[in-house]
Amino acid sequence: MSPRADDCGRIQARTRLEHAKKFHEVSELAATEGGDIAASRSVSAALAVLAGIAASDAACCARLGHRSRGQNHHQAIDLLARVSPGGPAAATHLKQLLDLKDGAHYGVIDVTHKELTSALRHSRALIDFAEQRLRN
Repeated sequence: MSPRADDCGRIQARTRLEHAKKFHEVSELAATEGGDIAASRSVSAALAVLAGIAASDAACCARLGHRSRGQNHHQAIDLLARVSPGGPAAATHLKQLLDLKDGAHYGVIDVTHKELTSALRHSRALIDFAEQRLRN
């Protein structure tokens, strides 16, 4: 089955970037207010993952004119790697977030402080990347 993609442009890129920023903001709030509570860490990490996905969509919309819409988010990694400049590094950030996705979203395994810190760092890097792709 081939990867599914939706066409999009700069307007959709700005919308997805705003979503990414808000997901990240709420993720940081959850981390700050409940970082010692396992459920709060998982929710915060899940929001960081959503922030990274939205930021990746924004970068792809801005530079490629389409974003991944398949059931398998890992297809988005390959698409993001095509964004120039810096796509391969951004794709690495997205991969790290997606590797954490199941544990964060479905709560089977508690997210550690280290994993949460990493997720926040990766989502912030993707937001910065998307902002740069929209500016240039």
